[in-house]
Amino acid sequence: MITMFDNNIRYCREELEMTQAELGYIFGVSDSAVRSWETAHDSIPLPKLIKFCNMYDYSLDFVCGLIRNNIKYGKFTTDKIKISKKLKELRNKLGISQQKLSDDCKISQTTYSGYETGNYLINTTNLYYICKTYNVSMDWVVGRTNNSKINR
Repeated sequence: MITMFDNNIRYCREELEMTQAELGYIFGVSDSAVRSWETAHDSIPLPKLIKFCNMYDYSLDFVCGLIRNNIKYGKFTTDKIKISKKLKELRNKLGISQQKLSDDCKISQTTYSGYETGNYLINTTNLYYICKTYNVSMDWVVGRTNNSKINR
């Protein structure tokens, strides 16, 4: 399984003066789950990541390590249909096929198709790799900003 490498989850938690156990309690997971997110042994599920960003005003790009400084966008809601439309918009802008995107990001084409049609909610790791590969903001994909580029 591919996981995110440069995430800022620990930094954010420490900035909030929380323990792993306290953050785990908020999300209904163990402190070891939080530890595995912080050390990139596992990725935080997208709904939990969005909840965290909403609660503490962090950008997804910052928490996942795509940018060095946080951008405060405020609270937002999203769903798999909004995200699927953004993924299709991205692919069409790039002028590439689902197969090409899947190959570039090491995702099966069938899985990616399920994301783009809205049958499945994309997982955080695959969203991260798509955004990192094509220099696209995770916050844009989930509908939080109109700026599609990562603001480094």
